[in-house]
Amino acid sequence: MTLSFDPDSLSIPVGHFIGGRLVAADGVIEMHRPSDGHAYAGCPVADGNVVDEAVQVAKKALKNSNWGGLRPRERTRVLQRWADLIEEDAGTLARLEAVSSTRPVGHLVEGDIAVSAEQIRFFAEFADKEGSDLVPTDDASLGMVMSEPYGVVGAITPWNFPISMAAWKLGPALAAGNAVVIKPSEMTPFTTLRLAELAVRAGVPAGLVNVVLGDGPVTGNAITGHPDIAKVSFTGSTRAGAAIMENIARTGVKPMTLELGGKSPQLVFADADLDKAAAAIAGSILSNAGQACVAGSRLIVEEAIVEPLVAAIIDRMKAASAGPTWSAASQYSPIISERQRERIHSIVSAAVRAGGECLTGGAPMDAPGYFYEPTLIAGVGEDSPAVTEEIFGPVLTLQTFRDEDEALSLADHPVYGLASGLFTRDLSRALRLTRRLQAGTVWVNRYSRSRDHILPTGGYKRSGIGKDLGREAYHANRRTKSVLISL
Repeated sequence: MTLSFDPDSLSIPVGHFIGGRLVAADGVIEMHRPSDGHAYAGCPVADGNVVDEAVQVAKKALKNSNWGGLRPRERTRVLQRWADLIEEDAGTLARLEAVSSTRPVGHLVEGDIAVSAEQIRFFAEFADKEGSDLVPTDDASLGMVMSEPYGVVGAITPWNFPISMAAWKLGPALAAGNAVVIKPSEMTPFTTLRLAELAVRAGVPAGLVNVVLGDGPVTGNAITGHPDIAKVSFTGSTRAGAAIMENIARTGVKPMTLELGGKSPQLVFADADLDKAAAAIAGSILSNAGQACVAGSRLIVEEAIVEPLVAAIIDRMKAASAGPTWSAASQYSPIISERQRERIHSIVSAAVRAGGECLTGGAPMDAPGYFYEPTLIAGVGEDSPAVTEEIFGPVLTLQTFRDEDEALSLADHPVYGLASGLFTRDLSRALRLTRRLQAGTVWVNRYSRSRDHILPTGGYKRSGIGKDLGREAYHANRRTKSVLISL
Protein backbone atom coordinates (compact mmCIF):
# COMPACT_ATOMS: atom_id res chain seq x y z
CA MET A 1 0.00 0.00 0.00
CA THR A 2 1.36 3.43 -0.98
CA LEU A 3 0.81 5.61 2.06
CA SER A 4 2.18 9.02 1.03
CA PHE A 5 -0.45 11.19 -0.67
CA ASP A 6 -1.25 14.68 -1.94
CA PRO A 7 -3.50 16.33 0.68
CA ASP A 8 -5.01 18.70 -1.90
CA SER A 9 -6.38 15.78 -3.93
CA LEU A 10 -8.26 14.18 -1.03
CA SER A 11 -12.06 14.13 -1.12
CA ILE A 12 -13.37 15.37 2.24
CA PRO A 13 -16.85 14.40 3.51
CA VAL A 14 -18.64 17.41 5.00
CA GLY A 15 -21.87 17.03 6.94
CA HIS A 16 -23.49 14.99 9.67
CA PHE A 17 -24.20 11.26 9.47
CA ILE A 18 -27.79 10.66 10.59
CA GLY A 19 -30.06 7.73 9.85
CA GLY A 20 -27.47 5.90 7.76
CA ARG A 21 -26.58 8.71 5.36
CA LEU A 22 -24.44 11.83 5.11
CA VAL A 23 -26.56 14.93 5.65
CA ALA A 24 -24.98 17.91 3.92
CA ALA A 25 -24.27 20.93 6.10
CA ASP A 26 -22.31 24.13 5.66
CA GLY A 27 -18.91 24.26 7.28
CA VAL A 28 -18.67 27.26 9.57
CA ILE A 29 -15.51 26.44 11.57
CA GLU A 30 -12.40 26.97 9.46
CA MET A 31 -10.09 23.97 9.65
CA HIS A 32 -6.30 24.15 9.22
CA ARG A 33 -3.92 21.29 8.46
CA PRO A 34 -1.44 21.02 11.36
CA SER A 35 1.40 20.02 9.03
CA ASP A 36 1.40 23.20 6.96
CA GLY A 37 -1.20 25.55 8.48
CA HIS A 38 -3.22 25.55 5.26
CA ALA A 39 -6.99 26.18 5.55
CA TYR A 40 -8.58 23.26 3.73
CA ALA A 41 -12.14 22.61 4.92
CA GLY A 42 -14.96 23.81 7.15
CA CYS A 43 -16.68 21.94 9.95
CA PRO A 44 -20.43 22.42 10.45
CA VAL A 45 -21.91 22.98 13.90
CA ALA A 46 -24.94 20.89 14.88
CA ASP A 47 -27.34 22.92 16.99
CA GLY A 48 -29.90 21.53 19.41
CA ASN A 49 -32.37 20.75 16.61
CA VAL A 50 -29.85 18.65 14.67
CA VAL A 51 -28.80 16.81 17.83
CA ASP A 52 -32.43 16.16 18.69
CA GLU A 53 -33.03 14.78 15.20
CA ALA A 54 -30.09 12.40 15.64
CA VAL A 55 -31.37 11.27 19.05
CA GLN A 56 -34.90 10.64 17.76
CA VAL A 57 -33.52 8.69 14.79
CA ALA A 58 -31.42 6.62 17.20
CA LYS A 59 -34.42 5.86 19.42
CA LYS A 60 -36.52 4.81 16.43
CA ALA A 61 -33.71 2.64 15.03
CA LEU A 62 -33.32 0.88 18.38
CA LYS A 63 -37.02 0.12 18.52
CA ASN A 64 -37.40 -0.99 14.90
CA SER A 65 -34.26 -3.12 14.80
CA ASN A 66 -34.57 -4.53 18.33
CA TRP A 67 -30.76 -4.27 18.37
CA GLY A 68 -30.56 -4.67 22.14
CA GLY A 69 -32.94 -7.64 22.08
CA LEU A 70 -31.31 -9.66 19.28
CA ARG A 71 -29.56 -12.91 19.98
CA PRO A 72 -26.29 -11.49 21.32
CA ARG A 73 -24.24 -13.51 18.82
CA GLU A 74 -25.93 -11.60 16.00
CA ARG A 75 -24.53 -8.36 17.36
CA THR A 76 -21.14 -10.03 17.62
CA ARG A 77 -21.19 -11.12 13.95
CA VAL A 78 -22.18 -7.67 12.69
CA LEU A 79 -19.49 -5.93 14.70
CA GLN A 80 -16.87 -8.41 13.52
CA ARG A 81 -17.83 -7.65 9.91
CA TRP A 82 -17.46 -3.97 10.75
CA ALA A 83 -13.92 -4.59 12.03
CA ASP A 84 -13.09 -6.44 8.78
CA LEU A 85 -14.31 -3.48 6.71
CA ILE A 86 -12.23 -1.07 8.79
CA GLU A 87 -9.11 -3.07 7.99
CA GLU A 88 -10.02 -3.28 4.30
CA ASP A 89 -10.60 0.49 4.22
CA ALA A 90 -7.36 1.31 6.05
CA GLY A 91 -5.91 3.33 3.16
CA THR A 92 -8.85 5.72 2.97
CA LEU A 93 -9.14 6.00 6.73
CA ALA A 94 -5.42 6.71 7.08
CA ARG A 95 -5.57 9.56 4.58
CA LEU A 96 -8.64 11.11 6.16
CA GLU A 97 -7.03 10.88 9.59
CA ALA A 98 -3.61 12.16 8.55
CA VAL A 99 -4.79 15.23 6.66
CA SER A 100 -6.66 16.74 9.61
CA SER A 101 -4.83 15.37 12.63
CA THR A 102 -1.36 15.13 14.14
CA ARG A 103 -1.03 11.43 13.30
CA PRO A 104 1.59 10.60 10.60
CA VAL A 105 0.09 8.39 7.92
CA GLY A 106 2.84 5.82 8.44
CA HIS A 107 1.69 5.29 12.03
CA LEU A 108 -1.95 4.78 11.16
CA VAL A 109 -2.45 1.63 9.09
CA GLU A 110 -0.57 -0.77 11.35
CA GLY A 111 -1.16 1.36 14.42
CA ASP A 112 -4.33 3.32 15.16
CA ILE A 113 -6.55 1.72 12.50
CA ALA A 114 -5.48 -1.88 13.12
CA VAL A 115 -5.84 -1.37 16.87
CA SER A 116 -9.31 0.16 16.43
CA ALA A 117 -10.45 -2.90 14.47
CA GLU A 118 -9.05 -5.16 17.18
CA GLN A 119 -10.85 -3.19 19.89
CA ILE A 120 -14.18 -3.55 18.11
CA ARG A 121 -13.65 -7.32 17.80
CA PHE A 122 -12.71 -7.44 21.47
CA PHE A 123 -15.94 -5.75 22.56
CA ALA A 124 -18.02 -7.71 20.06
CA GLU A 125 -17.16 -10.90 21.93
CA PHE A 126 -18.65 -9.57 25.16
CA ALA A 127 -22.15 -9.48 23.64
CA ASP A 128 -22.81 -13.19 24.22
CA LYS A 129 -20.39 -13.80 27.09
CA GLU A 130 -21.38 -11.23 29.72
CA GLY A 131 -24.94 -11.23 31.02
CA SER A 132 -27.23 -11.33 34.02
CA ASP A 133 -26.63 -13.14 37.31
CA LEU A 134 -28.71 -15.53 39.38
CA VAL A 135 -28.05 -14.56 42.99
CA PRO A 136 -28.44 -16.68 46.15
CA THR A 137 -31.77 -16.28 47.98
CA ASP A 138 -33.92 -18.51 50.19
CA ASP A 139 -35.70 -21.52 48.69
CA ALA A 140 -39.00 -19.65 48.42
CA SER A 141 -37.74 -16.98 46.06
CA LEU A 142 -35.63 -16.40 42.96
CA GLY A 143 -33.22 -13.47 42.84
CA MET A 144 -31.69 -12.05 39.66
CA VAL A 145 -29.55 -9.09 38.66
CA MET A 146 -30.64 -8.37 35.11
CA SER A 147 -28.43 -6.47 32.69
CA GLU A 148 -29.81 -4.38 29.84
CA PRO A 149 -28.71 -1.59 27.48
CA TYR A 150 -29.18 2.06 28.40
CA GLY A 151 -30.74 3.00 25.06
CA VAL A 152 -29.14 6.03 23.41
CA VAL A 153 -25.60 6.79 24.54
CA GLY A 154 -23.96 10.15 23.89
CA ALA A 155 -20.23 10.14 23.13
CA ILE A 156 -17.73 12.97 22.69
CA THR A 157 -14.20 12.28 21.49
CA PRO A 158 -10.99 14.38 21.30
CA TRP A 159 -8.73 15.34 18.41
CA ASN A 160 -5.49 13.60 19.42
CA PHE A 161 -6.34 9.99 18.41
CA PRO A 162 -9.58 10.41 16.46
CA ILE A 163 -10.26 6.92 15.12
CA SER A 164 -8.99 5.16 18.24
CA MET A 165 -11.15 7.25 20.54
CA ALA A 166 -14.22 6.69 18.35
CA ALA A 167 -13.65 2.92 18.53
CA TRP A 168 -13.31 3.17 22.33
CA LYS A 169 -16.80 4.67 22.50
CA LEU A 170 -18.64 2.92 19.68
CA GLY A 171 -17.35 -0.63 20.22
CA PRO A 172 -18.59 -1.26 23.77
CA ALA A 173 -21.77 0.80 23.37
CA LEU A 174 -22.94 -1.12 20.29
CA ALA A 175 -21.85 -4.50 21.64
CA ALA A 176 -23.89 -3.79 24.76
CA GLY A 177 -27.00 -3.16 22.63
CA ASN A 178 -27.17 0.64 22.57
CA ALA A 179 -27.47 3.27 19.86
CA VAL A 180 -24.92 6.10 19.81
CA VAL A 181 -24.91 9.79 18.99
CA ILE A 182 -21.24 10.73 18.77
CA LYS A 183 -19.53 14.09 18.37
CA PRO A 184 -15.91 13.93 17.21
CA SER A 185 -13.64 16.93 17.66
CA GLU A 186 -14.37 19.76 15.25
CA MET A 187 -10.69 19.62 14.29
CA THR A 188 -10.62 15.92 13.30
CA PRO A 189 -14.11 14.66 12.38
CA PHE A 190 -13.63 12.81 9.12
CA THR A 191 -12.65 9.28 10.13
CA THR A 192 -15.59 9.09 12.55
CA LEU A 193 -17.93 9.85 9.65
CA ARG A 194 -16.25 7.10 7.63
CA LEU A 195 -16.52 4.64 10.55
CA ALA A 196 -20.25 5.26 10.72
CA GLU A 197 -20.63 4.61 7.00
CA LEU A 198 -18.67 1.35 7.30
CA ALA A 199 -20.81 0.30 10.27
CA VAL A 200 -23.96 0.51 8.14
CA ARG A 201 -22.26 -1.44 5.35
CA ALA A 202 -21.40 -4.13 7.88
CA GLY A 203 -25.03 -4.53 8.89
CA VAL A 204 -25.39 -2.23 11.88
CA PRO A 205 -28.96 -0.97 11.43
CA ALA A 206 -29.09 2.54 9.96
CA GLY A 207 -29.69 5.07 12.70
CA LEU A 208 -27.83 3.24 15.45
CA VAL A 209 -24.64 5.23 14.79
CA ASN A 210 -25.21 8.94 14.27
CA VAL A 211 -22.38 11.45 13.96
CA VAL A 212 -23.05 15.12 14.65
CA LEU A 213 -20.25 17.59 13.98
CA GLY A 214 -19.68 20.73 15.97
CA ASP A 215 -18.02 22.35 18.95
CA GLY A 216 -18.36 21.80 22.68
CA PRO A 217 -20.40 24.84 23.74
CA VAL A 218 -23.15 24.24 21.15
CA THR A 219 -23.13 20.62 20.00
CA GLY A 220 -21.50 19.08 23.06
CA ASN A 221 -23.90 20.80 25.44
CA ALA A 222 -26.86 19.71 23.30
CA ILE A 223 -25.71 16.08 23.60
CA THR A 224 -24.91 16.02 27.32
CA GLY A 225 -28.08 17.92 28.22
CA HIS A 226 -30.50 15.98 26.00
CA PRO A 227 -33.19 14.27 28.11
CA ASP A 228 -33.34 11.19 25.85
CA ILE A 229 -29.61 10.46 26.04
CA ALA A 230 -29.35 8.02 28.90
CA LYS A 231 -25.59 7.93 29.42
CA VAL A 232 -22.61 10.08 28.39
CA SER A 233 -19.04 9.04 27.62
CA PHE A 234 -16.35 11.69 27.15
CA THR A 235 -12.61 11.79 26.61
CA GLY A 236 -10.86 15.14 26.81
CA SER A 237 -9.53 17.76 29.16
CA THR A 238 -10.35 18.00 32.84
CA ARG A 239 -11.75 21.49 32.30
CA ALA A 240 -14.13 20.23 29.60
CA GLY A 241 -15.07 17.24 31.75
CA ALA A 242 -16.03 19.56 34.60
CA ALA A 243 -18.20 21.59 32.21
CA ILE A 244 -19.94 18.39 31.07
CA MET A 245 -20.63 17.39 34.68
CA GLU A 246 -22.07 20.85 35.32
CA ASN A 247 -24.31 20.69 32.24
CA ILE A 248 -25.57 17.21 33.14
CA ALA A 249 -26.31 18.31 36.70
CA ARG A 250 -28.12 21.41 35.44
CA THR A 251 -30.27 19.59 32.88
CA GLY A 252 -30.89 16.28 34.63
CA VAL A 253 -29.11 13.30 36.18
CA LYS A 254 -27.45 10.55 34.15
CA PRO A 255 -24.39 8.31 34.45
CA MET A 256 -21.18 9.39 32.77
CA THR A 257 -17.73 8.05 31.96
CA LEU A 258 -15.04 10.73 31.87
CA GLU A 259 -11.46 10.01 30.80
CA LEU A 260 -9.70 13.28 31.45
CA GLY A 261 -6.31 14.96 31.72
CA GLY A 262 -3.04 13.75 33.15
CA LYS A 263 0.41 14.89 34.20
CA SER A 264 2.02 11.51 34.49
CA PRO A 265 5.31 10.81 36.30
CA GLN A 266 8.02 8.36 35.25
CA LEU A 267 10.19 7.16 38.14
CA VAL A 268 13.60 5.71 37.30
CA PHE A 269 15.71 3.96 39.95
CA ALA A 270 19.45 3.38 39.75
CA ASP A 271 19.04 -0.37 39.20
CA ALA A 272 16.89 0.11 36.07
CA ASP A 273 17.88 -0.98 32.57
CA LEU A 274 18.83 2.50 31.37
CA ASP A 275 18.63 1.74 27.65
CA LYS A 276 15.13 0.34 28.04
CA ALA A 277 14.10 3.23 30.27
CA ALA A 278 15.50 5.89 27.92
CA ALA A 279 13.73 4.37 24.93
CA ALA A 280 10.39 4.16 26.76
CA ILE A 281 10.62 7.65 28.26
CA ALA A 282 11.65 9.34 25.01
CA GLY A 283 9.00 7.39 23.12
CA SER A 284 6.28 8.43 25.55
CA ILE A 285 6.93 12.14 25.03
CA LEU A 286 7.76 11.95 21.31
CA SER A 287 4.68 9.87 20.45
CA ASN A 288 2.14 12.22 18.88
CA ALA A 289 4.47 15.03 20.06
CA GLY A 290 3.30 14.51 23.62
CA GLN A 291 -0.34 15.14 22.70
CA ALA A 292 -1.78 12.33 24.79
CA CYS A 293 -3.51 12.40 28.16
CA VAL A 294 -1.18 9.63 29.40
CA ALA A 295 2.03 11.27 28.13
CA GLY A 296 4.81 10.63 30.64
CA SER A 297 5.72 14.29 30.96
CA ARG A 298 7.41 14.29 34.40
CA LEU A 299 10.77 12.48 34.61
CA ILE A 300 11.78 11.73 38.21
CA VAL A 301 15.23 10.11 38.43
CA GLU A 302 17.46 8.76 41.19
CA GLU A 303 20.40 11.14 41.52
CA ALA A 304 23.11 8.56 40.80
CA ILE A 305 22.00 7.94 37.20
CA VAL A 306 20.83 11.35 36.03
CA GLU A 307 23.64 12.10 33.59
CA PRO A 308 23.71 8.84 31.56
CA LEU A 309 19.92 8.58 31.44
CA VAL A 310 19.41 12.19 30.37
CA ALA A 311 22.10 11.89 27.69
CA ALA A 312 20.38 8.80 26.24
CA ILE A 313 16.96 10.50 26.24
CA ILE A 314 18.31 13.64 24.56
CA ASP A 315 19.95 11.55 21.81
CA ARG A 316 16.57 10.05 21.01
CA MET A 317 14.83 13.40 21.15
CA LYS A 318 17.28 14.94 18.70
CA ALA A 319 16.77 12.04 16.29
CA ALA A 320 13.03 12.75 15.89
CA SER A 321 12.25 13.20 12.19
CA ALA A 322 9.58 15.84 11.62
CA GLY A 323 7.56 16.03 8.42
CA PRO A 324 4.02 16.43 7.12
CA THR A 325 1.54 13.83 8.26
CA TRP A 326 0.83 12.82 4.65
CA SER A 327 4.42 11.63 4.11
CA ALA A 328 5.14 8.00 4.98
CA ALA A 329 8.66 9.03 6.03
CA SER A 330 7.44 11.31 8.83
CA GLN A 331 7.95 10.03 12.36
CA TYR A 332 7.28 13.12 14.49
CA SER A 333 3.95 14.90 14.77
CA PRO A 334 2.99 18.55 14.46
CA ILE A 335 1.03 20.32 17.18
CA ILE A 336 -2.70 20.40 16.45
CA SER A 337 -2.99 24.20 16.08
CA GLU A 338 -1.03 27.41 16.17
CA ARG A 339 -2.86 28.42 19.33
CA GLN A 340 -1.83 25.22 21.10
CA ARG A 341 1.78 25.62 19.98
CA GLU A 342 1.79 29.14 21.40
CA ARG A 343 0.42 27.83 24.70
CA ILE A 344 3.17 25.18 24.87
CA HIS A 345 5.84 27.80 24.24
CA SER A 346 4.40 30.17 26.84
CA ILE A 347 4.63 27.45 29.52
CA VAL A 348 8.17 26.54 28.51
CA SER A 349 9.18 30.22 28.55
CA ALA A 350 7.62 30.72 31.99
CA ALA A 351 9.53 27.71 33.32
CA VAL A 352 12.81 29.11 31.98
CA ARG A 353 12.14 32.55 33.46
CA ALA A 354 11.55 30.86 36.82
CA GLY A 355 15.00 29.23 36.72
CA GLY A 356 14.50 26.18 34.52
CA GLU A 357 17.05 25.18 31.88
CA CYS A 358 16.20 23.65 28.50
CA LEU A 359 18.73 20.84 28.05
CA THR A 360 17.34 20.38 24.54
CA GLY A 361 14.61 22.08 22.53
CA GLY A 362 12.53 24.89 23.94
CA ALA A 363 11.22 26.59 20.80
CA PRO A 364 8.90 26.21 17.80
CA MET A 365 10.56 24.42 14.88
CA ASP A 366 11.64 26.45 11.87
CA ALA A 367 9.39 24.53 9.50
CA PRO A 368 5.95 24.82 7.86
CA GLY A 369 3.04 23.98 10.09
CA TYR A 370 2.86 23.85 13.87
CA PHE A 371 5.87 21.75 14.91
CA TYR A 372 7.57 22.21 18.30
CA GLU A 373 11.02 20.98 19.27
CA PRO A 374 11.22 17.98 21.63
CA THR A 375 12.09 19.66 24.92
CA LEU A 376 13.66 18.58 28.22
CA ILE A 377 13.65 21.10 31.08
CA ALA A 378 15.83 20.70 34.19
CA GLY A 379 15.93 22.84 37.32
CA VAL A 380 12.17 23.04 37.78
CA GLY A 381 10.49 23.23 41.15
CA GLU A 382 7.26 21.55 42.19
CA ASP A 383 5.33 24.76 41.59
CA SER A 384 6.67 25.34 38.06
CA PRO A 385 3.88 25.52 35.45
CA ALA A 386 5.85 22.99 33.41
CA VAL A 387 5.39 20.54 36.30
CA THR A 388 1.88 21.42 37.42
CA GLU A 389 0.04 22.04 34.13
CA GLU A 390 -0.93 19.52 31.48
CA ILE A 391 1.08 20.95 28.59
CA PHE A 392 -0.11 18.53 25.88
CA GLY A 393 3.10 18.87 23.91
CA PRO A 394 6.58 17.33 23.57
CA VAL A 395 7.87 18.76 26.87
CA LEU A 396 9.52 16.63 29.55
CA THR A 397 10.55 17.99 32.95
CA LEU A 398 13.42 16.59 35.05
CA GLN A 399 13.44 16.22 38.84
CA THR A 400 15.69 14.06 41.03
CA PHE A 401 15.27 12.04 44.22
CA ARG A 402 17.38 10.24 46.84
CA ASP A 403 14.98 7.59 48.17
CA GLU A 404 11.57 6.01 47.57
CA ASP A 405 9.64 8.37 49.81
CA GLU A 406 11.01 11.42 48.02
CA ALA A 407 10.28 9.82 44.64
CA LEU A 408 6.66 9.16 45.64
CA SER A 409 6.27 12.65 47.04
CA LEU A 410 7.40 14.16 43.74
CA ALA A 411 5.21 11.78 41.75
CA ASP A 412 2.01 12.61 43.65
CA HIS A 413 0.30 15.37 41.67
CA PRO A 414 -2.36 17.38 43.52
CA VAL A 415 -4.79 17.32 40.56
CA TYR A 416 -4.02 14.44 38.19
CA GLY A 417 -3.68 10.69 38.61
CA LEU A 418 -4.10 9.12 35.18
CA ALA A 419 -0.95 7.06 34.56
CA SER A 420 2.59 6.54 35.80
CA GLY A 421 5.78 4.74 34.84
CA LEU A 422 8.21 2.89 37.07
CA PHE A 423 11.63 1.58 36.02
CA THR A 424 13.44 -0.84 38.32
CA ARG A 425 14.81 -4.40 38.29
CA ASP A 426 13.74 -4.89 41.92
CA LEU A 427 10.44 -6.82 41.86
CA SER A 428 9.73 -6.12 45.53
CA ARG A 429 10.14 -2.38 44.95
CA ALA A 430 7.97 -2.56 41.84
CA LEU A 431 5.12 -4.23 43.75
CA ARG A 432 5.52 -1.94 46.74
CA LEU A 433 5.47 1.28 44.72
CA THR A 434 2.73 0.11 42.36
CA ARG A 435 0.41 0.00 45.36
CA ARG A 436 1.43 3.48 46.51
CA LEU A 437 1.39 5.38 43.21
CA GLN A 438 -1.78 7.44 42.88
CA ALA A 439 -2.68 6.59 39.29
CA GLY A 440 -5.26 4.55 37.43
CA THR A 441 -2.55 2.85 35.35
CA VAL A 442 1.00 1.91 36.37
CA TRP A 443 3.44 0.68 33.74
CA VAL A 444 6.57 -1.08 34.99
CA ASN A 445 9.67 -1.12 32.76
CA ARG A 446 7.59 0.15 29.85
CA TYR A 447 5.35 3.10 29.03
CA SER A 448 2.58 2.17 26.60
CA ARG A 449 -0.76 0.43 26.38
CA SER A 450 0.23 -1.78 23.45
CA ARG A 451 -2.76 -3.91 22.41
CA ASP A 452 -3.86 -5.16 25.81
CA HIS A 453 -7.53 -4.24 25.41
CA ILE A 454 -8.52 -6.24 28.50
CA LEU A 455 -6.78 -3.69 30.73
CA PRO A 456 -9.10 -0.75 31.48
CA THR A 457 -7.90 2.84 31.41
CA GLY A 458 -9.09 5.66 33.62
CA GLY A 459 -7.82 7.97 36.30
CA TYR A 460 -7.71 8.88 39.94
CA LYS A 461 -8.44 12.37 41.29
CA ARG A 462 -9.50 14.80 38.54
CA SER A 463 -8.24 12.51 35.79
CA GLY A 464 -11.65 10.99 35.40
CA ILE A 465 -14.62 8.90 36.46
CA GLY A 466 -15.10 5.32 35.30
CA LYS A 467 -13.11 3.32 32.77
CA ASP A 468 -12.61 2.91 29.04
CA LEU A 469 -11.39 -0.40 27.56
CA GLY A 470 -11.57 -3.73 29.38
CA ARG A 471 -14.74 -5.48 30.46
CA GLU A 472 -15.39 -2.41 32.61
CA ALA A 473 -16.16 -0.42 29.46
CA TYR A 474 -18.70 -3.00 28.30
CA HIS A 475 -20.42 -3.05 31.70
CA ALA A 476 -20.39 0.77 31.76
CA ASN A 477 -22.74 0.59 28.76
CA ARG A 478 -25.23 -1.71 30.53
CA ARG A 479 -27.46 -0.94 33.48
CA THR A 480 -28.63 -3.46 36.04
CA LYS A 481 -32.04 -4.22 37.47
CA SER A 482 -32.60 -6.26 40.65
CA VAL A 483 -35.46 -8.79 40.44
CA LEU A 484 -36.87 -10.88 43.31
CA ILE A 485 -39.60 -13.42 42.53
CA SER A 486 -41.62 -15.26 45.17
CA LEU A 487 -42.14 -18.90 44.19
